[in-house]
Amino acid sequence: MEISVNSARSVPVIKSSIVPKNVAQSHSAHFHPSIWGDHFLTYGSDVKEADVKMKDQRDQLKGKVRNMLMEDEKPWQKLNLIDAIQRLGVAYHFQTEIEAELQHMYETYQQQDHRLADDGDDLYTVALWFRLLRQEGYPVSCDIFNKFMNDNEKIRESIIDDVRGMLSLYEATHLRVHGEDLLDEALEFTTTSLKSAIPKLSNSLLAAQVVHALNQPIHTGLTRLESRSYISFYERDDSHNKILLDFAKMDFNLLQKLHQRELREITMWWKDLDIPRKMPFARDRIVESYLWAVGMYFEPQYFLGIKFFSLAASIAAVIDDIYDSSNASLEELELFTDAIQRWEISASDQLPEYMKLCYQALSNLTMMIDEEMAKKGRSYYVEYIKSLVKDWIRAYFEEAKWSHEGYVPSIEEYMTVALVSAGYKLFVVLSFVDMGELASKEAFDWISNDPLIVEAGSVITRLGDDMAGHKFEQERKHVPSAVECYMKQHGRTEEEVRVQLQKRVTKACKDMNSELLRPTAVPMPFLMRALNFARVIHVFYMDGDNYTHSGTRLKDLITSVFIDCVPIN
Repeated sequence: MEISVNSARSVPVIKSSIVPKNVAQSHSAHFHPSIWGDHFLTYGSDVKEADVKMKDQRDQLKGKVRNMLMEDEKPWQKLNLIDAIQRLGVAYHFQTEIEAELQHMYETYQQQDHRLADDGDDLYTVALWFRLLRQEGYPVSCDIFNKFMNDNEKIRESIIDDVRGMLSLYEATHLRVHGEDLLDEALEFTTTSLKSAIPKLSNSLLAAQVVHALNQPIHTGLTRLESRSYISFYERDDSHNKILLDFAKMDFNLLQKLHQRELREITMWWKDLDIPRKMPFARDRIVESYLWAVGMYFEPQYFLGIKFFSLAASIAAVIDDIYDSSNASLEELELFTDAIQRWEISASDQLPEYMKLCYQALSNLTMMIDEEMAKKGRSYYVEYIKSLVKDWIRAYFEEAKWSHEGYVPSIEEYMTVALVSAGYKLFVVLSFVDMGELASKEAFDWISNDPLIVEAGSVITRLGDDMAGHKFEQERKHVPSAVECYMKQHGRTEEEVRVQLQKRVTKACKDMNSELLRPTAVPMPFLMRALNFARVIHVFYMDGDNYTHSGTRLKDLITSVFIDCVPIN
């Protein structure tokens, strides 16, 4: 096995002469092959002259948008501008300016005895103000919505006719924390009312926005995907700002070209591993893994981190399939588990060839990450990664023993192991690779102590995956899911169990929201990685296991972000 590195920012290209003699040949999982093939190899690695011209135009417009943010406007006009900038996916250009504006709004709110100005007291604006400040971590009170309650402390029925206001309130409710009964009721009320309002709406744009929001709330969406949708909505709005719209379109297309070049390199790396031939039982999902990484962070400064995360996620899927779908014996799985625990050159000597290939790919990837981190004086980083990988693999092996023995644990015993095998903490730590000076040893110590946000994210990840994939997994020999464990232990139907598990997810979402409120234990960028991973889970598993069965909705999402550019007039 040979590693070729062209530059400090290149992808590790692993070329293997190994042709496994004892590949596990099971196709019991019936995973479909990659739907992308060599598509992304067709993109060039060079930057074209037209791209340079577009970048110059975009940068000129960027200055104009920054001037808009600095203008002295009414707070409610500034709120709408900030909202548009964020939803168009270009807020990363103006983070300092946006933070300053929102901090000023929060300080003004405190100075006014937690009241808003009279010219911003309509439902749409109040809810928008609440959402934008909560998103930034400001602990604003939901009591500002009391003016929309009746004498019985219920939401006034009169707001039903204000569809735009209800939509704004609906979006705000997704940032609720424990004890905010008003927002719990508001979510239920607005969801029901908005669904009923859709057939009656004469405004087709508003109707489309309502439908989209009910399927994908802002707070649980991925920035890159949501910006692609919102560009279309914003363009259809007669009040849109042409400068901001053109800037967002150009920025989207330029980022898309960068991502295409990255996908080309990553696809080349994946092809060298030759997974479909050497491990036919495993999922071939390198492009889907790249979307996962972009869901965590899409900005150009995280170029290297996105690549490493994509490669790690792809290898992780193969390891998952080794334990779940390869028909490997328990003895072979024990050998693989032991090799990971030892983590040394000779550890893979006794492994079957297909396991050896996977082990070497994982070892080489961590070595590449280690080299990059050593250059930045953070050699301790990979030791955290290795420790988490070992924990993760041990959890996989424990689940494999359950599967081989036909054992269905209690839901409590299951969750103790399955929260680790979900890999949430491992992949959140992996996403820290490109965070510069923020990625201190103290930050890693913090996450190693399993803060509430990690516990919550692990619950969202595990139960989201289990509820989405339960039916498919039960068609074959597989580790029992949370659904199966709960059904057997409590004698409930699948429908009843899903209700109970969803309650746990809702609690975890509130836990996560509470951890994002200031003052925070660590800088906000770390918490955003944790939140974004949970968002990926929501998008990938909201209506089934779209990562595994990627030829459905996920194919359209990938096409919209990585293939189809935004038309610029």
